[in-house]
Amino acid sequence: MACKRIMGIDPGSRKAGVGIIDVDGNRVRHVYHQVIRCGTGEFTERLGILFKELSHIIGEYQPQFVSIEDVFVSKNVSSALKLGQARGALIAACCHADLDITAYSPTQIKQAVVGHGRADKLQIQHMIKVLLRPPLPLAEDAADALAAALCHAHHLPLHKKLSKQA
Repeated sequence: MACKRIMGIDPGSRKAGVGIIDVDGNRVRHVYHQVIRCGTGEFTERLGILFKELSHIIGEYQPQFVSIEDVFVSKNVSSALKLGQARGALIAACCHADLDITAYSPTQIKQAVVGHGRADKLQIQHMIKVLLRPPLPLAEDAADALAAALCHAHHLPLHKKLSKQA
């Protein structure tokens, strides 16, 4: 199996986490992480920042696969809609670069990285530090993005088998 570069994304309308890993067989290596900060300007401007910044990161690091967290709908419908639009801007940047995108639920990501689907942010950060040894500081959003990338790394063998059967 050749080395695969996976970018994980933790979407948000004010800030979004991005994490990139390289996977070579059973070896996983941290490549990059960042939090894209959009500030508090007009919502459409923030969507543009997400698209442009992620496009720049994609151009620089050339990932082959993208893992993005699904939208978590809580009680506030307005917030969920904004999060969905932010996620759409991030997905559009990935589509513009012709990347293979897979979405995972927060529970699936936590299960893959921590071992149970109800892990909290601190547990995810801790496991990312242990597994990838990224340069610090490691913001929560960046840790969540790296966790999404690791989740996809765990699922790559299954995706490979399924694509051969299709």
